[in-house]
Amino acid sequence: MLKDILIEIFERDLGKLKQEVQLYPDEQSLWVISKDIKNSGGNLVLHITGNLKHYIGAVLGNSGYVRHRDLEFSEKNVPKSTLLKYIDETLEIVRVVISSLTEEELVKIYPEHIFEKGMTTAFFIVHLTSHLNYHLGQINYHRRLLA
Repeated sequence: MLKDILIEIFERDLGKLKQEVQLYPDEQSLWVISKDIKNSGGNLVLHITGNLKHYIGAVLGNSGYVRHRDLEFSEKNVPKSTLLKYIDETLEIVRVVISSLTEEELVKIYPEHIFEKGMTTAFFIVHLTSHLNYHLGQINYHRRLLA
């Protein structure tokens, strides 16, 4: 049951992420930064997809994905079509990995030490949904304020 809920939330919110990217008026506006806005919408998309491909795909799904977190914030001018492809790839990874997890794996301590205390895999995946939504909100404001 929890797995179905998590997949539904990721489908909904990664779908919203795709919509936000598609609503940018052009490629350049995805990469605009301003005085107090240090992360562009494009970089936040790279960060969200890199984050999920690492923590769900690589750590839980043994996908072999190698994260380059610094590039998530420094790479520029990735085409909109590529960002949309990354979102689709991320959603597929999330669906496959979460659906394959057993109840026992969900209640085990997450394999990587992230915060100051250990947490279950289920707790961390729920955290990842809120992390996605935090940045989704930033992208929405970025698009509306700067585009």
